[in-house]
Amino acid sequence: MFKDSSEVLKFIKDEDVKFLDIRFTDLPGVQQHFNIPASTVDEDFFTVGQLFDGSSIRGFANIHESDMQLIPDVTTAYLDPFRDAKTLIMVFDIYNPRTGEIYHKDPRQVAKKAEKFLASTGIADTAYFAPEAEFYIFDDVRYEVKQNSSFYSVDSSEGAWNTGREEEGGNLGNKTPYKGGYFPVSPVDKTADLRDDISLRLIESGLELERAHHEVGTGGQQEINYKFDTMVHAADDILKFKYIVKNVAEQWGKVATFMPKPL
Repeated sequence: MFKDSSEVLKFIKDEDVKFLDIRFTDLPGVQQHFNIPASTVDEDFFTVGQLFDGSSIRGFANIHESDMQLIPDVTTAYLDPFRDAKTLIMVFDIYNPRTGEIYHKDPRQVAKKAEKFLASTGIADTAYFAPEAEFYIFDDVRYEVKQNSSFYSVDSSEGAWNTGREEEGGNLGNKTPYKGGYFPVSPVDKTADLRDDISLRLIESGLELERAHHEVGTGGQQEINYKFDTMVHAADDILKFKYIVKNVAEQWGKVATFMPKPL
């Protein structure tokens, strides 16, 4: 979205951006965030960044060396489509403020080192990655683990297991057969409008979409493909992708999961 800090500052002023949402990733790969007022962002911010407590993040530092520094990557910015106040999201790299060196447990820095290593081998100068992030859309997800019992349950109005249940207004059938969900039109595909909403939000965030469709699985399996990129940018994109998919699904009163085999 931006090439340098001056473009960011101009955008914040011209568009009356209220907050900057600082994003980074913990060691297990879960994206974290916190906000700062956009009015506090100046030219120095792009070299000084923000400090945070690394001991409170899974897999990071011990309490006696907890100070971590976040430095922004302006090329990753996009407007958050879900916040009421206008909020600019930006991905940050993690550094050790005591040494000024990159933090070795930052997944983004690991990816950068992998790209440099590939180039140093002479095998190739660039590698491209295109994650195929299929996901399920469920209407209901329940689980519980107690000392005397445990269970989980997922449900979908499309599920083949629901052909015989009583439904409000009557069960109209049109359930997705087992392994029969690849490309059916409505009324079997009941998620087309939701998928369109997700796709439009992804496009607005800067992803180049290729196609979107219902996948093979019953119970709401989906696939949305977007253009490949280099390792670091592809990793940034998949986190953006998951964030948008999950939040749009929640707005529709549903749950999106990227579990490999939820059924």
